[in-house]
Amino acid sequence: MDLPGVAGKAPAHPTAPVHLGEPGRALHQPGGLPEPGPLPVRAALRAAGVQSGQGRSHPHRALLELRRQPGLDLQGAVVFGHSASGLHIVVDFTAAFHQGAGIGRYTRSLIRAALARDRANRYTLLHARAGADARRRFAQALPPHARLVQVPLSPRWFTLLFHRWGLPLPLAALVGPWDLYHSPDFVLPRLRGGKTLVTVHDLSFLRVPQFADPRLRRFLVRAVGRSVRQADGILADSAATRDDLVDLLGVPRERIRVVYAACDERFRRVEDPQVLAEARERLGLPRRYILSLGTLEPRKNFEGLIRAYADLLRLRPETEEDLVLVGRRGWMSEGIGRAIAETGLGERVHIRTDVADEELPAVLSMATLFAFPSWYEGFGLPPLEAMACGVPVVASDRGSLREVLGNAACTVAPEDPEGIARAMAALLDDEPARRALAACGPVQASRFDWGRSAEALLDAYHRLACGLPCAEPEEARRV
Repeated sequence: MDLPGVAGKAPAHPTAPVHLGEPGRALHQPGGLPEPGPLPVRAALRAAGVQSGQGRSHPHRALLELRRQPGLDLQGAVVFGHSASGLHIVVDFTAAFHQGAGIGRYTRSLIRAALARDRANRYTLLHARAGADARRRFAQALPPHARLVQVPLSPRWFTLLFHRWGLPLPLAALVGPWDLYHSPDFVLPRLRGGKTLVTVHDLSFLRVPQFADPRLRRFLVRAVGRSVRQADGILADSAATRDDLVDLLGVPRERIRVVYAACDERFRRVEDPQVLAEARERLGLPRRYILSLGTLEPRKNFEGLIRAYADLLRLRPETEEDLVLVGRRGWMSEGIGRAIAETGLGERVHIRTDVADEELPAVLSMATLFAFPSWYEGFGLPPLEAMACGVPVVASDRGSLREVLGNAACTVAPEDPEGIARAMAALLDDEPARRALAACGPVQASRFDWGRSAEALLDAYHRLACGLPCAEPEEARRV
């Protein structure tokens, strides 16, 4: 059981991406290049003494070389007759519309941050059919260089046609000429034309297959395997997931880039008594509680947590905290009800499936502890969000959780309910330890930032456009 202070080292984030700027701006260098005005990149290369050696085949590689020249401003550069802002990047935005948390939140937050930083390239956010109100809200928030394009198919039919049945996606017919396609949700459709990038969030269906829906597992084994072979680059949420891709699927390390998830800014401790009281009343929350958050499914180990809570009440009968589980119901969630019945804790365990996303910071802030004994995570956003809200965390030591939570959480073995109970009892009995973890948590959470992750994403885009490996060279060499 670990109860030290905050981790000493921030996650490694790559350097800033190539920012090619806005059309119409000048390319100039105060110390010797021509006066401001449009300048072809070949001339700029000659003026800067850089030889790209790639000719017409890799214009963006030349820009990557120019990036290394001190003082150069690449905004508005012309690349062989085309604007330097000419990359057309297509992102599968379906999850952003149809998943409130998890991959949906990851997609919304990461792409929003990328669009704010990259005004040079054009973006199409492609998605299966979504509600008119949701589309209108998204469209109003988009910058001028991004657009929404809806495929006239439901998400189910989009998945069946282009992922399960493997029909080629007619992307050019839908969006026009394109340069790079990014799927942030595990699988790529069959495509012809530009570069492709896929985000693999975890390999739980291979690491802990007993906790996966059998039909979904068969699909993911086939579709993810094909996608990582097809993709020009692969993004992973953590170094742990990157290592799983190398070990389980044999993906060369240089093809993988780690782009961390992060907490949204709204995940901060809520102190407003009225906001807290309204959330408590609406959701019927107990006065004191231990909280866990996630999809109600076997991999999250809620059954083990319920048994650990029963052990906690046996070890520490004076415990005032009830146990609150928050999340939508997933597959095989009926095991949670059985665990409650077998332990006789029907009056002490509360399940809430109707918590709105905007209510989560208040619900987290009222918890005495946050418990997360998951069997496997590719990142582990819920405990990081709890830490951002200043809540002491007891979490599993599996998958990416040690990497993400550092030394700012108490880590335990998920297969040991009594060990989980002892960890929770130790924190409930030790107020200084709780305060220390509550203070360390926001510091650790701040080490993960959507802005830095967006910079890593944009750098991956540009490296692929240049025909280079997705990973930074030093990341590819890391063992």
